[in-house]
Amino acid sequence: MRLPKAVPALLTAAAVLLAATACGAEPDVPAFVGGPATATPAAAAASPSTSGLPSPSAVATPTGRPRLPGQTKPGLLPPVVNHGPRAGGLVALTFDADMTDDMLARLRSGKVESYANVRIIELLERGKVPATFFLTGKWVQRYPELTRRIAGNQRFELANHTFGHQAFTPGCYNLPRIPPAGMTEDVAKTFRIIEGYGGRQTRYFRFPGLCHDRAALRALSPLGLTVVDGDVVSGDPFATDWRPIVKAVLSKVKPGSVVILHVTEANARFTDEALPHILKGLAERGLRPAPLSEVLAA
Repeated sequence: MRLPKAVPALLTAAAVLLAATACGAEPDVPAFVGGPATATPAAAAASPSTSGLPSPSAVATPTGRPRLPGQTKPGLLPPVVNHGPRAGGLVALTFDADMTDDMLARLRSGKVESYANVRIIELLERGKVPATFFLTGKWVQRYPELTRRIAGNQRFELANHTFGHQAFTPGCYNLPRIPPAGMTEDVAKTFRIIEGYGGRQTRYFRFPGLCHDRAALRALSPLGLTVVDGDVVSGDPFATDWRPIVKAVLSKVKPGSVVILHVTEANARFTDEALPHILKGLAERGLRPAPLSEVLAA
C-alpha cells in the first residue's frame, strides 16, 4: 500500500542525495577502482546454480579458508571503490536495506507499514537480474524470511551496511552518530548476522550516507573489507515520482558503474516503479547487470 505523498520539503531530498559522495574519504585516502585490490575473481570451478553465475567463493587463503569477494588483508586501510573498470558492459545494481531505531519505532507504532519492498525482489527474480544487497543487521533481524529469500538466490550477493545505520562521521544527513569506539564491532557484528544466512557472501561494506573519513576507515582496518561507495546515486529515498529516479540513473550510468538504490519501501516508495524502466534503459545502452564482485573484477 502506497503511503501519502511526501511533504513539499522532501522534494529536494533526492537532489541532496546526489551529493552523497561528497561525504567520501579524505583526499589523502586512496580510492581504488576494480582490480585485485578490491575483489578476488570467482573460482573457475564454481558450484552449480540455476543462474549459471559463478559461486562467490574464490581461491583459498594461506589459512585454507576461501577468500570472499571484497576481502582484503586485515590491518590495512580498507580500499574505497566507486566503480569497476570502464571496459565491457557490466554494471552493478546495489540495493541498500536501511534500518534505524527510529524506523523500527515507526513500524511498531503503525505509522509505517513496511521497510521491505518485496516487489523489487519479485521483479529481479522474474527477470533473472543479478543484484547486490547491502543489509543492515537490524533490517535482517526484522525481515529474516526475506533475507533468507535473498540469500537463497544465486544471482544475489549479500554485503554489509552496518547494524543500525548510524553515522560514522559528524553531520551525516542528521543520522545519529555511532561512538568511535563502537565502529569496529558494529560492522563485525553485522557480518556475523549476515553470514548466518549463507548464500553469496562478500566482504563489501557501505557507510550510511556514504559518509566516511580516515578515522572511520582506520576503525574498519581489522576487518579485511572493501568499502563500496558508488558512482550513480539514484536519489530514490523520499522521491515523489519514479521518473527522476530513472533519469538520475540513466543519465550517469556507464560500463563498470555501481548504482545505488534502496529496498526500503516506506522511504523509497517509487524504486519498484522505476526499476523496469532502468532495466530497459540499461539494455538499450548495451549494459548488463551483474553481481558487484563481477563488475569490480572485470
